[in-house]
Amino acid sequence: MSRATRATKALEQAGIAFTIHRYDYDPDAARVGLQAAEALGEDPARVLKTLMLLVDGRPACAILASDRELSMKRVAAALGGKSAAMMPVPQAERVAGYKVGGVSPFGQTRRLPVVIDEAALAHARVYINGGQRGLQVRLDPRGAVELLGATVAPIAT
Repeated sequence: MSRATRATKALEQAGIAFTIHRYDYDPDAARVGLQAAEALGEDPARVLKTLMLLVDGRPACAILASDRELSMKRVAAALGGKSAAMMPVPQAERVAGYKVGGVSPFGQTRRLPVVIDEAALAHARVYINGGQRGLQVRLDPRGAVELLGATVAPIAT
């Protein structure tokens, strides 16, 4: 597995400090984010998942703790929309440019609106997918907000 992905290159180019963390990805895990937290020996509140959405039919990205559920109503409101739905897997992979299980908000094929759950900012460091299955980057969540131009809002249920 390579250290260099579009995600890690985007972080490096932006001057965001991060560290790489690998784990054995389980494609059969019921909840990939929780599997990553367990494999890394980390609190699931610090291991964030990246979800690809459609807000009023337009692609967007939501980031929240792997042990939390996304409120579609809250994420739509945070991004100025009326409704939100999960993006179908083939569309998510095409839009993000990553395979599901390895979707990173960094280095996607096009810039999308991003919302990060405000609870993530309670931590000094969080883990976010680094652009490959089994690869996480650990960084200050404020750096992620800055790089992504993300909205911060309470989006978990």
